[in-house]
Amino acid sequence: MNGTIKTLVKDRGFGFISRPGETKDLFFHSKDVVGVTFDELQVGEEVSFEVVEGPKGPAAANVQRAVAGAVAA
Repeated sequence: MNGTIKTLVKDRGFGFISRPGETKDLFFHSKDVVGVTFDELQVGEEVSFEVVEGPKGPAAANVQRAVAGAVAA
């Protein structure tokens, strides 16, 4: 699934991803970022991820930069 980084709280190591067609943003933690460091991510950047059930509801896991030209799942 693809989405866009909406918020990054770099000093606390988490952020939120917005998804097309969804009103609620997904939480993700810096430990769930793969392929780049959390600090390399930017607000507005497109990412791919998996939706998992976190302690407070749906969350994003395996967050990575989206591949150019990839089709959203």
